[in-house]
Amino acid sequence: FDIIQQDPVLSQVKLIAEPWDVGPGGYQVGNFPVGWAEWNGKYRDTVRQFWKGLPGVIPDLASRLAGSSDLYKWSERAVYASINFITAHDGFTLHDLVSYEEKHNEANGEQNRDGTDDNISRNWGVEGPTNDPKIVQLRERLKRNFIATLLLSQGIPMLSHGDEMSRTQCGNNNAYAQDNEISWVDWDLDESRRALLNFTRHVIAVRQSSPTLRRRHFFRGQAIDESGNKDLTWIAPGGGEMTGADWRDAAAHAIGMLIDGDATDEMDARGRPVKGDTMLLLLNGGPHQVHFRLPQRDPPGKWMALIDTAAESQQLGGNAGDEVTLAPHTLVLLRFGVDRRTSRDSTATAARAGTELAGAGSS
Repeated sequence: FDIIQQDPVLSQVKLIAEPWDVGPGGYQVGNFPVGWAEWNGKYRDTVRQFWKGLPGVIPDLASRLAGSSDLYKWSERAVYASINFITAHDGFTLHDLVSYEEKHNEANGEQNRDGTDDNISRNWGVEGPTNDPKIVQLRERLKRNFIATLLLSQGIPMLSHGDEMSRTQCGNNNAYAQDNEISWVDWDLDESRRALLNFTRHVIAVRQSSPTLRRRHFFRGQAIDESGNKDLTWIAPGGGEMTGADWRDAAAHAIGMLIDGDATDEMDARGRPVKGDTMLLLLNGGPHQVHFRLPQRDPPGKWMALIDTAAESQQLGGNAGDEVTLAPHTLVLLRFGVDRRTSRDSTATAARAGTELAGAGSS
C-alpha cells in the first residue's frame, strides 16, 4: 500500500479492491487505506437477506442504504469508498438469484462441488424455470427491487453485465469453465426482459437527476441548518421517526428512508450548497402489505411516486399525513413537492434521460 501510494502513476488512478488479502483474516472489507474503494460484500449479503425475507435485517440494511459509514468513515474515507453490488462475475446472476435456491454446476465436471453453497437466494416456489404466472410475476418484482435498491443506495453502484436484461446461467454459480449458452449473453430480448431493461434505464435516470441520491459524504443524521430538519431520518410505518423498539423488532420487514434535499452540507467545486429534491424511499421485504403514513413536512405539499416496483404506472402518493399501502416485497421512491415540478414533469425528465442513456449505450 505504501509503495502504491508513492508511485507517480498508481497514486493518481482510481483504486478499487475486491478486498481479499493473503494470510490470516483473509476478507478485509472496510480495512483498506485512504485512496481505495472496495467491493462491499456486506452490502451484497444484507440486501439479499432483506429481499429474501429474513428477520432482523433492518438495522444492517439501514447502514448499507446510507453508504456503510460503519465500514468506511473511521478511516476518513467518503461514501464513494463503498462499491455496492448484488451480483458479480462469480455466483448467481440476478435472474438466477430469484429462481434457484441451490447451485446447479454439474456441467463444470466437478460433481457440483465447486462454487459457493451460501447464495442467500430464493426460488419463490419452484426451482428453476416455471410457467406459474404468480411466481413469474413475483420474480420480476424481486429483480426490480434489487436493481432499484442498488441504484438508490448511497455509494457507487456496480451492476453486473446482463442483469439489467435477466441474463441466466441456468443455476450455475461458477461458470468459469463454460464457453457456451450457459455463460453467453442472449441479446434477443422478449417482452419481460425488455421491460426490465427499460425499468433499469428509468431508475438510472432518476438517480442521475437527483444529487440527493448521489452524495459524496456520509449523512450526519442530525439537523444541518436553522430549519431543524435532519439530512437523514429513518421512518417507521406509522410516519414517525424509528425508535429503539422499532430497531430491535426482529419481525419488522419495512422501513422508510427520508432524505431532506435542503438539509445538506454537501458543497460543489465553488463552495455552493448542493441541494436537491426531498426523497422518501420505502421498502417492504415481508410477505404482507404494510400501511405507511407519509411524513409531515413544512411547508406542506404532496408526495409523488417516481418508482413503484409493484405497479405498472407510478400513481402511488398523496399529501403529507396520508396513508399509502405497500404491497408485499415492494420498493417505492417518492419525491416531495412544494410548488415545484409536477410528477409528470419529473417522469418526463427521467424518461428523456433514460432515452439518452440508452442511446449512449447502443453507440
